[in-house]
Amino acid sequence: MNQILEDDETKWIGLRESLRPSRSLAVAGQFAATVMHEINNPLEAISNLNYLLQGDANNPELALRYSRQIDEQLAVLTRIARQTLSFYRPAAEKSPVAAATLAEAALRIHRKSIAAKRIHLNVRLANDVTMDVHPGEMLQAISNLISNAVDALPVEGSLYLRGRRSCRGVSLLVADAGPGIPNSIVQKIFDPFFTTKQDKGTGLGLAISKAIVEKYQGKIRTRRSTRPGRSGTTFRISLPLPRQTASG
Repeated sequence: MNQILEDDETKWIGLRESLRPSRSLAVAGQFAATVMHEINNPLEAISNLNYLLQGDANNPELALRYSRQIDEQLAVLTRIARQTLSFYRPAAEKSPVAAATLAEAALRIHRKSIAAKRIHLNVRLANDVTMDVHPGEMLQAISNLISNAVDALPVEGSLYLRGRRSCRGVSLLVADAGPGIPNSIVQKIFDPFFTTKQDKGTGLGLAISKAIVEKYQGKIRTRRSTRPGRSGTTFRISLPLPRQTASG
């Protein structure tokens, strides 16, 4: 019997690990789409300013003004490019990254869904909450939690993000004021392929988030309530302090 259980566990781990790259690519694709949307505005501004610059090339004052405005838009593009590249370094390359930066990027991924439901965002992340991780992987883990929260929330629901640092480590909390996870399924939510979303969900999001967090010697926990008027679900990611600050 023990051997059968071990074989089953090995099978599930193998399936989960084999599907992680495709899930990661999906999140990367979502993020790329949001990045393209963000760079579209400064590109259009640069194109328009360049047109005006060419038309007023003989007016030094206007030409200088347009040139400075182009520089401002180029700075915006540079910032977006640097942030994007920082998320997708090689997987073996860890670096300290602010939780606020990851949360901001994850919220951008789900910008349309959040706007469509007119969800109220309540974000409070301390400036000293820094995670020593591969940014792209942790972005994926946080994005999965936000995706679940957005799906669970009704129109004009509330989504909360909190982060803090202590002597033991750092924590990031993603909470929603949705209906809460029923007791009957709470033990299964981290199981690969378990989903209540029928044809919409793959059942891999929470399993992958858990695997990513545990890869960095962290833990992911959940609390939930289904009480009327006080219902909701909270996921908390807890990670050790970055190496350079753990002894500081």
